[in-house]
Amino acid sequence: MRFTDFKFHPNLLEGIEASNYETATPVQEQVIPPILEGRDVIASAQTGTGKTAAFLLPVMDRLLQNHVDGQTGALIVVPTRELAIQISQHIEGLSYFTHLSSIAIYGGSGGDNFIAEKKALQNGADIIVCTPGRMIAHLNMGYVNMKGLQFLVLDEADRMLDMGFLDDITKIIKTLPAKRQNLLFSATMPEKIRQLAKRILHHPAEINIAIAKPPEKVVQKAFVVYEPQKLPLIKKLLKETPYKNALVFCSRKQTVKQLTRELKHGKINVAEIHSDLEQAERENVLGAFTAGRIPVMVATDILSRGIDIDTIDLVINYDVPGDGEDYVHRIGRTARAEADGVAYTLVGEKEQNKFASIEKLIDKEVEKGLVPQELGPVPAYSPRYKNSRSGPKRRFYRNPNSHKK
Repeated sequence: MRFTDFKFHPNLLEGIEASNYETATPVQEQVIPPILEGRDVIASAQTGTGKTAAFLLPVMDRLLQNHVDGQTGALIVVPTRELAIQISQHIEGLSYFTHLSSIAIYGGSGGDNFIAEKKALQNGADIIVCTPGRMIAHLNMGYVNMKGLQFLVLDEADRMLDMGFLDDITKIIKTLPAKRQNLLFSATMPEKIRQLAKRILHHPAEINIAIAKPPEKVVQKAFVVYEPQKLPLIKKLLKETPYKNALVFCSRKQTVKQLTRELKHGKINVAEIHSDLEQAERENVLGAFTAGRIPVMVATDILSRGIDIDTIDLVINYDVPGDGEDYVHRIGRTARAEADGVAYTLVGEKEQNKFASIEKLIDKEVEKGLVPQELGPVPAYSPRYKNSRSGPKRRFYRNPNSHKK
């Protein structure tokens, strides 16, 4: 289905064409029509399916058709500043040939940003993208005007609840007009999301697209190793695997810092991003990574959702994420926009159970890669032994890629 089939506003179609959008993804085909019809929507889709455009385009089209000066038309609530910035950039591109105004409101910015945010919240902006905490800070000052709001969008709703934002979201919703169109997007649909949906949605259209499954075009491979073997292996992978942009995930920011130092010592052009960095530092690093000046980024799960860079063609899990959904989101950073991508996971001996759980979740046995013989013997992939009192607690195996001379 082509975007011209949706009969969008002519000026919006110009922005769509300029953004090189031609054919709608499955989630866009299913989500856009009910939004244009004025229905509430609850949608679950895997990362990288194009859901941001799925709600932005119909919302922008309806705001163009029903524009009211001096009033905020749509409020989009997201879990992180990175996602707020990214959605704001999408809006800027798609709305280039329209009169629609927008602003991203998030913590960590300077005083000038706060003043601009206050002005937009008082005088109205067509689309406001915000993080919950920052919006609460403005609401507490009493000047936020949402009387003419037409749309409320909750994006990455499961992530916001996991981060403890339920109370903030509830407070924000209480300040909004009762008559509005509600759109809720979530990668997963746990019971707490269902309960939230029941409170705020009215007879919604429900859309489910490939929940908890990695994109088909991602080539997955796992390397089963001992923990000390991870560093020499990732150095070898980064030096010998062709890529444009590589994103390396670690579960702890201390690991991010240590690994970044080691990779720099190994003459790899790399940068790091985590919660200890100031917002300006994060934006500079992301800008350099997006532009290709820094080809390798080491990050915590702060980037596992909400970053949309089409040139990421290699993702490496330096350690196994504790949650299967996080694995799906991590490797979903590659193979974007119909491109191909590769995802490697380094599975330490004590991480085998976690990785086995991930394989069960995605209903796929991930191919186990051969570890270079110079790294020495490696453990067998035997997660059953960890769950069995009668089984051996530790086994050593010759590296299957080593050969007797």
